[in-house]
Amino acid sequence: MKRLFITSSGTGIGKTLVMRLLIEGLRSRGRTVDALKPIISGWGDEPIGATDTGIILTALGRSLDDTNIADISPWRFAEPLSPDMAARREGRALDFDALIEYCRGCGDGADVQLIEGVGGVLVPLDDRHTVIDWVSALECPAVLVVGSYLGTISHTLTAAHVLRDAGVALAAVIVSESEEAPVPSAETVATLARFLPGVALHVLPRPLDAGTRRARADDFVDALGL
Repeated sequence: MKRLFITSSGTGIGKTLVMRLLIEGLRSRGRTVDALKPIISGWGDEPIGATDTGIILTALGRSLDDTNIADISPWRFAEPLSPDMAARREGRALDFDALIEYCRGCGDGADVQLIEGVGGVLVPLDDRHTVIDWVSALECPAVLVVGSYLGTISHTLTAAHVLRDAGVALAAVIVSESEEAPVPSAETVATLARFLPGVALHVLPRPLDAGTRRARADDFVDALGL
């Protein structure tokens, strides 16, 4: 089984959309997929189908029932905050060792396991661990999803260096186009390429029509060797 971690330079940038595209691309080729969103905050703020968990379940062809929700997102917090703060408000704490054990224990028999993180690479999970510790413990490659907004180059390079310093292989950087971008995405990619030699760089155009979505799904599956 191939395992891939989907992370980002921040929140609300497009991790779940990339998850959806990869799931759709893999399933269209007859590949079996185990997709997880283990931690989600802000739970209850919107209809389940619009949540990251709901979008992933729909892409997997699974119903939005309590069992399936708990299966792919066992740590759900009401406040839209970092997991450590959201858990604290509920008198809870995220068990890091249990999180790692859960991720490793899922996906038996699947061709590919996709794990979506929470927020950016240094979002705190508890009093001691951040997302980068999570990725490192799983010893799998990461896909870094970033925006094309003003400031994204610094944010992207910072996140990429954090991943590399932790010994995490960077499988690809996907530039998910932001609504307010100061330059064309191709220019952002060209700049990033100078500072990230050897890293595959891709653009995710927004908005996506059905044809472009299918094409990008196939492109990403091929590019990541899934």
